Amino acid sequence: MPRKSAILVISLLMFAAVPAWAGGDRYTIDPDHTYPSLEMSHMGLSVWRGKFNRTTGSVTLDRAGRTGQVDVRVETDSIDFGLASMHEHAVTADWLNVAAFPDMTYRGAIRFNGDRPVSVDGQLTLLGVTRPVTLSIRSFKCMPHPVLNREVCGADAEGELDRGDFGLTRYTQDGMGRIHVRIQVEALRDGPADAGKKVSR
Repeated sequence: MPRKSAILVISLLMFAAVPAWAGGDRYTIDPDHTYPSLEMSHMGLSVWRGKFNRTTGSVTLDRAGRTGQVDVRVETDSIDFGLASMHEHAVTADWLNVAAFPDMTYRGAIRFNGDRPVSVDGQLTLLGVTRPVTLSIRSFKCMPHPVLNREVCGADAEGELDRGDFGLTRYTQDGMGRIHVRIQVEALRDGPADAGKKVSR
C-alpha cells in the first residue's frame, strides 16, 4: 500500500475510534448559577427541602450527532437546609459523612429527542456507592451571553432516587427514603469570546 494511502487509512481508523461526543462543544458549569436541590419527606408530615451550594463540572454537546455527556461534582459539605442545626446533623458520619466522602459525582449520557436534549442516563456516586439515576430535562435553552460574548446554555432537570440504595437506610420505611432531585444548571461554552453565537433551543 502506498505511504499516503496507509496514512489516510490509519487516520480514518483513529477518527472512528473516538467517541461521538468527543467532537462536540464543551461547556463549563457556572457554579454561581447551578444548584442541585432535594425534597424529602419528614415523617410523612411535611417536605424538607435543601440544596447544595458548591457544584463544578462540565457538559459536552454534539448537536450534529445528537449526543452528549455530563460530568458533575458536588461538595457534600455545601448542603444547605437554611438551618444550621440541620446542616450539622447532615454532614455527620450517620448521614453524608463528609469527612470520608467530601463529594458526590454524577456522570452520564445525554439523550435527545430530535434536536432537543430530553434526559440524562447517569450514574450517581454517593458515600462510595454508585447507582443509576435518570434525570428528565424539563427545559433547555442556549443563547449568546449578553456580557461574556460566549454561548451559554441553561437547563432544568429532575429525577428520583432512594437514599437507602446508597447506604442511608435510617428512617426509610413507608417510602421516606425517597428523594426528589431537582437541578438548575447554567454552563458557558469553552473557548474565546464571540464563540458560539448560534442560538440553540
